[in-house]
Amino acid sequence: MKRLEPNLLLSVSTLIALILLITTAAVFGAPGGAIKYPVIAVICVVAFVIGNGMMAGRLGRVTPPMINLDTPATAVWAGGFPIVVMLFAVIPLIWSGHDYGLLIIIASVMAGVTVESALKARRA
Repeated sequence: MKRLEPNLLLSVSTLIALILLITTAAVFGAPGGAIKYPVIAVICVVAFVIGNGMMAGRLGRVTPPMINLDTPATAVWAGGFPIVVMLFAVIPLIWSGHDYGLLIIIASVMAGVTVESALKARRA
C-alpha cells in the first residue's frame, strides 16, 4: 500500500473542519444560512485555488507544498489550519443568532490554501 500524502490529509481534515463550521453556523446562526453558507464556502475555496494559481503563474512565483517531508516541523505548523477552523466552529455555539458569513469566508480561504497545497504535492 502506498503511503498517504500528508498534504492530502491536511486538506481533508481542514475541509471536515469547514463542514463543521458551516453546520454550526447554519444551525446556530441567523436564519437562511443553511443554503447561503455552503454556497459561500464552495465559491471561496474554488475561487482561491483557481485565482491563486493564476496569480502565481502570472508573477512567476513557485511555492512548495505546505508539508515538506525534509522538515517535519512544517507538519506541526500546518496542523494549525484545521485547529483554527475548528475553533471558528465553536463561535456560533457561544454567540448564536448572528451572521457568520465572514467567518465562513476566512475558513474557506484557509481550506483553499490546504487544497492548493495538496494539489501541488500531487503534481510534484
